[in-house]
Amino acid sequence: MGIFKNIFGKNKNNEALNHSSVPRHIAVIMDGNGRWAKKRGMPRSAGHAVGAETFRTIATYCKDIGVQYFTVYAFSTENWKRPEQEVNALMDLFRKYLTEAAETMFERGVAVRVIGDLSPLPEDIKKQIAEVDKIADKLGENAATASLCINYGGRDEIKNAVKKIAEKVKTGEITPDDITENTISKYLYTAKMPDPDLIIRPSGEIRTSNFLLWQSAYSEYYFTDVLWPDFKTSDMDDAINAFNLRNRRFGGV
Repeated sequence: MGIFKNIFGKNKNNEALNHSSVPRHIAVIMDGNGRWAKKRGMPRSAGHAVGAETFRTIATYCKDIGVQYFTVYAFSTENWKRPEQEVNALMDLFRKYLTEAAETMFERGVAVRVIGDLSPLPEDIKKQIAEVDKIADKLGENAATASLCINYGGRDEIKNAVKKIAEKVKTGEITPDDITENTISKYLYTAKMPDPDLIIRPSGEIRTSNFLLWQSAYSEYYFTDVLWPDFKTSDMDDAINAFNLRNRRFGGV
C-alpha cells in the first residue's frame, strides 16, 4: 500500500520539483506550533502566530505551482479542551489574521474559505468568516482555494451529514435505497472539493487526528519531523516528490 512507501520526510529525494506533476488537492495537519514555541522559551500563542504566517506562505506557493485545493487543520472539535488561555489566544489569532489573510491572498488569486461546525464560534468571528466568504466569491468557483478547517472533526462531520440525510429520508425526499457514497459526500463540509490526494503531517507525529476521515480513504500520507512554523516551500517540494513516487491503485492491482 502507498501509505508505507516513501512516507517519512527523512526519505528525501533531493530533486527539484516537477511542477507539471502536482496533486490537485493537498491537505495539511498543521502540527508543532506549541513545541516550536517551547523550544524557544516563548508562549504557545507565539508558535500559533508564526504558524499562521507559514499557512499563508505555503498556501500561496501551492497555488503558484498548480495545486487547486489546499486544506489545513486549524482548530479541531477537540481543541476546546485545551487551556482557556490558549483557546482565547487562538480565537484572537483568527480575529487578527482571517480577513487580512483573505485580502492579501485574494491579490494572489487564492480564495480563502473556512469549513467546519461554525455554530459554537464567537459571533464576531462568524461575521468575519461571512466577510471572508464574500471576498472569496469574487474570484469565482474555479479559483485556487485555501480552506481552513475550524472547529472541525472528521467524526463530527460524518455524524452531521448522516443527520441531514436522515431528515431527507424522514420527509420522503429520498429513500434509504437512494443513499450512495456520493450522497454522503454531498453533505460533508468539503462537498465542493475533491478528496485530498496528499495529506501531510509535520512535527513527527504519526496519526490522522480525526482529520478528513471520509475523504482520506485513498489519500497518500506524508509525515515529517519538521515543525509547522519551520515548514518551508522546499519541504512541500519534498512531500510532492515523495507523492509522485507512489503507485496509487485505489484498491486495484
